[in-house]
Amino acid sequence: MVNGQQGDTDPDQTDRTVVVTGGSDGMGRSLVLGRAARGDRVLAVGSNPAKGERLLASARESGLGGRIEFLAADLSTIAGNRAVIEHVTARYETVDALVLAANRQLPRRVETSDGFESTFALYYLSRHLLGHGLMPALSAAAHPVIVNIAGVGLSSGQIHWDDLQLRRRYRTIAAQLQAGRANDLLGVAMAEQFGERVPYVLYHPGFTRSGTSAMEQMNPLTRTVLKALAAVAARPVERAVAPVHGFVDSPPGVPLTAVDRGRPVPLDLSTLDPAAARRLADTTGRMLAAADPTPTARGDGAR
Repeated sequence: MVNGQQGDTDPDQTDRTVVVTGGSDGMGRSLVLGRAARGDRVLAVGSNPAKGERLLASARESGLGGRIEFLAADLSTIAGNRAVIEHVTARYETVDALVLAANRQLPRRVETSDGFESTFALYYLSRHLLGHGLMPALSAAAHPVIVNIAGVGLSSGQIHWDDLQLRRRYRTIAAQLQAGRANDLLGVAMAEQFGERVPYVLYHPGFTRSGTSAMEQMNPLTRTVLKALAAVAARPVERAVAPVHGFVDSPPGVPLTAVDRGRPVPLDLSTLDPAAARRLADTTGRMLAAADPTPTARGDGAR
């Protein structure tokens, strides 16, 4: 489902196209409106059409309606990611920035239609698929960048190589931490393969007042506690997204950049191990090929 606002030629609009996943809530929503205010064309991808409509209404009220398009998609599925890739490549000749922010916390294990644990599928696999699938459009841009908003710099959590789908040991935090560590390795692998042309940024914003989506599936007590903590300890969204605007405006000149709450992360950190990154990339390719053998699903379209 696609909802968009098209306007006449805007003299203040840039030639830049930005794609933001998780774009209808929290940090993603703030980024979408902020990029549009800077003159960019922005495609916001989200799973909730009602939130997408509210995003577009806010854009119209701010005079930004002609710069923002909303695309409803289930990024926890291969088909949902394929639909986004096909839409973007059909509509835009180039993509200047891909900002990956979609995530959702689930109190119980949920398996997607492709047979993957949902957190792993949404938080990690979708970022793998979109990064590879949109690489031709990114490579065609003058100064492209991918920004992966996850948890780089943290050393807690691990890749459960013998149980990636957490069938035996699912816990909400364990699933989030595993996907976060997988995104660390994704950044390393993508930078190794494509970083000379399309720089990759791993960015950890820290505890942020980032909207309601992450809390929607939590039990009421946990949700109440987190909301209370956020009120006193979380960073405002505008502060958390400010570095992302910087990465989009001035992409780094190196293949991989890692930043944890404003501090550079050394690239020799154990969670950024190149051998583990190659292992995960190979494992992911085999998993996706088994689930759906089409080239788009595997990410082969980028090669």
